[in-house]
Formats: sequence, C-alpha cells, structure tokens
Amino acid sequence: MKNFINNCNLSKAEVFVNSKDLLKKQIHYTELQIKRLQANSNSTDICEDLYNSLILKKAVLKKQLENLNRNPIIEGVKRLVPRKEKLICDYFS
Repeated sequence: MKNFINNCNLSKAEVFVNSKDLLKKQIHYTELQIKRLQANSNSTDICEDLYNSLILKKAVLKKQLENLNRNPIIEGVKRLVPRKEKLICDYFS
C-alpha cells in the first residue's frame, strides 16, 4: 500500500514539473508568434487583433506559471502574520 501511495505522489510531482515545462514552452512559442506579427501589427485590423490576443495569452500563461511557483503554505502564513501599517507621518520623521 505504501508503494502505491509513493508512486501516486511521484506522478503528481511529475505532472507538476511537466505542466511548468509545458507552460514555459507555450510562453516561448507565443513570444515567437508575437515577434513574427510585430512587423505586420499596424498593417491590417486582423493582424492587430491577433497580436493583441497573443499579448493577452502570454500574460495569462505567465500568471499561471507564477501561480504554480507559489507556495500555498507560505502564502497562508503571510496572511496570518499582522503587518505594521505605515502612516504618512512616518515618512517625514
């Protein structure tokens, strides 16, 4: 039974790494498409719309990659720890 659980954990870790690699490849491919369209972005409305959609797609992919890199435990601790608020008068003292 322990072997089965360990194998499941490894497969989840592999999927996590594969999804990171896949996101990086998609970002790179999207950047290549953007570079190809940059020269033609002002020529037609279709090229301009496609260029804008690729920029949005790249931003979404980067955000997904950023979310994969976050550690949920650390994020939870950061929310629990109270922050010292700065007042505007603190900047002038």
